[in-house]
Amino acid sequence: MELEIVKKLILSYAGVHAKYQAEALRAERYYKNETDILSEPKKKQERAEKDRNGELVTRDIEQPMRNADNRIPFNFHGLLVNQKASYLFTEPPVFDIGAESSNKALSAFLSDKYPKVCKDLCIEASNKKTGWIHVWKSADDGNYRYAVVPSEQIQPIWSKSLDRKLLGVLRVYHEIDDDGNEFDVYELWNDKECAAYRVIAGGTVKDNLETYPKFFAEINGMSEASNEYTHDLGEVPFFAFDNNNVHTDDLKNIKPLIDVYCKIFSGFVNDLEDIQEVIFVLTNYGGTDLNEFLSDLKYYKTIKVDNEQGDGSGVSTLTIDLPVDAREKLLTTTRKCIFEQGLGIDPDPQNFGNSSGVALQFLYALLELKSGLLETEFRPSFGRFIRCICRVLNIPIKDDVVLQTWARTKVQNDQETAQIAQQSTGIISTETIVRNHPWVKNAQDELDKLAEEKEATEINYNPFDEDKEPIEATEKKDEDS
Repeated sequence: MELEIVKKLILSYAGVHAKYQAEALRAERYYKNETDILSEPKKKQERAEKDRNGELVTRDIEQPMRNADNRIPFNFHGLLVNQKASYLFTEPPVFDIGAESSNKALSAFLSDKYPKVCKDLCIEASNKKTGWIHVWKSADDGNYRYAVVPSEQIQPIWSKSLDRKLLGVLRVYHEIDDDGNEFDVYELWNDKECAAYRVIAGGTVKDNLETYPKFFAEINGMSEASNEYTHDLGEVPFFAFDNNNVHTDDLKNIKPLIDVYCKIFSGFVNDLEDIQEVIFVLTNYGGTDLNEFLSDLKYYKTIKVDNEQGDGSGVSTLTIDLPVDAREKLLTTTRKCIFEQGLGIDPDPQNFGNSSGVALQFLYALLELKSGLLETEFRPSFGRFIRCICRVLNIPIKDDVVLQTWARTKVQNDQETAQIAQQSTGIISTETIVRNHPWVKNAQDELDKLAEEKEATEINYNPFDEDKEPIEATEKKDEDS
């Protein structure tokens, strides 16, 4: 691809991507409990006064009663995101492509890291609107591999048609070479090839973009240095997993509420720290300084004042009452709104009480709503991902149907579910019953075990065994005796 065309493409997406990247990194900060309150400047009181030349200037005034500056963040966003990730992907989706041999080959490719990839995808999508899986061919062993790519590195190029087909991906990330030089690397992928470019740190794309000929020689083990690489995946090897149908992150609805909660709580702690002692008001005090006043009060429990009739001499105290009830109500209301707007479950034990069984299911209503929106977006993406893997690995898919079984990790009444499964025998298939039984982790393994047990029972049972006395004869002998 010509260098000038690549420059125009990069520059055309630069503004949109910069805005997206800022929002994505902000959500990631909140997920790590680095809220805005930690970076807000300290409030200062200003006073306008004239300088020596008579000009009006503004000066900062010290606030002796406001020294505390506690910044206490609350990780509500991280809690809600982790709730959704554990609810959906503690037991990741199971795929069935129609044959046991095919399922085993697919499971071997997905390997042990598959549950972690699902969890990382969910967190990336929740924080950054979309999670991305990248598939590539390793230069070490020639095998295909897959991994989650940080979403802030991806600039997708979509078609303008209604089916929203992915035409290409521009991946941007920072790199340091062996000599310590820093570069911004640009990988431009389409359905057939990839081209690599780079810009030295501090340079501009317009003036400093250059081809990166050693990139694929180093990464893919190519004998000749080239900045272009042809892959055999048959499509753009990036798969998008959207968070919901409106392409938003989970922070948008709750960020203002989290900021309010952090400010109110931190302000309350600051008030308690600043106003924790009684303030003495002295009128016509007869001592020489405040140290003498404190000494007399401590040792003699008395102080002396210069009292004249009607001058109001004496000592009084000044205390400030904080609006505790109002702040508690505001914090309680804000916390409730956070979990309502965030579609999650407040882990406050008061919300559970003595509930059990079906009553607990209502606590998951909002979380299930949010998870269902994510599941409907993830299902087609997993389907495209699995079909791509099966195509390049020559794994057959029966009737091109990828059956996905999704589970939820939540409090449930296992006894009730098991009873429903038992009562469904003869009404629905054994496979469906096994897949939905609360104790079953792998339905195919359980079906294989049932078949083995049935076969062993048939082998051991012989109704014509001469060594065994018939049941009817045994009963007759007991009657005769």
